[in-house]
Amino acid sequence: MKDKITDIVVTKVEEPRSYEIYEVSYTQSGNRYTKEVKKSLDVVKVLLYHTQKDAFVLVKQFRALTYINHPELAIRYELCGGREDKEGLSSEEIAKEEVLEECGYKVDKLEKITTLTTGGKMTLFYAEVDDSMIVNSGGGLEDENIELVYLPVSKAKEFMFDESKPKRPALMFSFCWFFSNRCK
Repeated sequence: MKDKITDIVVTKVEEPRSYEIYEVSYTQSGNRYTKEVKKSLDVVKVLLYHTQKDAFVLVKQFRALTYINHPELAIRYELCGGREDKEGLSSEEIAKEEVLEECGYKVDKLEKITTLTTGGKMTLFYAEVDDSMIVNSGGGLEDENIELVYLPVSKAKEFMFDESKPKRPALMFSFCWFFSNRCK
């Protein structure tokens, strides 16, 4: 990472502001269950392939949620993407904005890979980029502090199974899609 993360303070929030927490009770097969759940927004993620570098463009950033559970894994590798929190924009439009904000590339064309069901929906896209599409240095919004990582395609399979590199399953799923659909 660009900067070492220091002075972390963890405080339990009694009344969350950013998420809605619910208790869901239900009966299944004659048994009563109660679960506490957090309502989440749908998200978009984009697998970026840099054609000139023959590399995937990944983002690397600190994730506070991961820190709470596994501090040693809190800086992780991810696909570019974000929450679908911009009213009036389609998933594809939000994905294009995320690529510009986080990675600095202006993409006009996205290919939908699929939509996964996580807590909400996660729509995966694919796009190809090159140096002519760079409009800014990326890095995300002021509270994101994103580092770009160019992972050569030749090292991606090894990366997928390297447990010292924290990553989300959607990244590995997208790599598998790429190897099945783009590497012939």
